[in-house]
Amino acid sequence: MRRSGAVVHARGLGAHDHVCWRYDDVHEFRARAREFLSDGLERGLRVCYVASGSADVLVEDLRGIDGIDRALREGAARVASLDATYPFGTVVEPEAQVRAYAAATEAAVADGFAGFRVAAEATPLVRTPRQLAAFTRYEHLVDHYMADHPFSALCAYATGEVDDSAFAQLACLHPNTNAQSPGFRLHAAGDHVTALGGEVDASTEDLFAWALDRVDLRPRGGEMVLDATGLTFLDHNSLLRLADLAAKRGTPLVLRASWPGLSRLTEFLDLHDVRVEQTA
Repeated sequence: MRRSGAVVHARGLGAHDHVCWRYDDVHEFRARAREFLSDGLERGLRVCYVASGSADVLVEDLRGIDGIDRALREGAARVASLDATYPFGTVVEPEAQVRAYAAATEAAVADGFAGFRVAAEATPLVRTPRQLAAFTRYEHLVDHYMADHPFSALCAYATGEVDDSAFAQLACLHPNTNAQSPGFRLHAAGDHVTALGGEVDASTEDLFAWALDRVDLRPRGGEMVLDATGLTFLDHNSLLRLADLAAKRGTPLVLRASWPGLSRLTEFLDLHDVRVEQTA
C-alpha cells in the first residue's frame, strides 16, 4: 500500500511513497531531506541526495544522519550534483529520466539493498514553461514506476522560485504533499491503476482538466477504472469531464469510491456509462 494525503514531516514513509514538498527556507528542506534519507537507511534502502552544489557541499548537508560517513563509504548513501548532471536550462526527457531511476533501483536491489530512495531539490528543472511541461510528465510516469517498484522520492521546490500555479501542477500529480493546495491528488495506485484523492471543486476544475490530460487515462480490460477511494468531494462539472473522457475513449468509466455523494451525483446526472463501485 502507498500512503496518500497530507504530510507534515518526512519520517515513516514507505518504499513506494512519493512526496511533493514546498519550502520557504532551504535549511528546513535540508532537515526534511535528512529525515527522509535517514529513515531510508534504517529501512535498508540505498539513498541519494540530489541538489545544486558540489559533492563536498552536498555531503555537508547530510551531517546529522547517524552513520552517514560509513554509509557514503560503503555505497549505501550517495550524493549527486544537480548542476553537474543537468546544465542550466535543461529540459528533462521524461521517459529517459524514468529509465535512469529504474536502473538505479535495480542496481540497488542487485547490491543487496531493499530498494532506492532519493531526496531531490528540483527547482532548477521547472523554471521555464518547457521545463515544467516535461517535468510534470516525468513526475507522473515515475510515480507509476514507484507504485510497483521499491523506489521512493521526496521532490522539493522553493516557494520563492516556483509560483503557486506551477507548484499546483506538480503537487497534484503526487500522492503526498505538505501543502494545502491544490486539494486533490491524481496519482498511481499500483498495477497501472490511477487514483484520485482529496477534493475537486470549482476552484480546481481547470487544474483537474489539465491533470487528466497530463496523465492520459486509458482503458484496460474494456473499462476505464479510476480508484477514487480517497476522494472526499467531486463537483458535477468534473464528473461530467470524466464521463466525456470515457466517451472519447469509447469505454465505460468505473469509479471505485467510498464517498457516498459520488453515487448520488452520478444518478442525478443520469450518467449511464459511469458506474460507481461503492467501497467501505
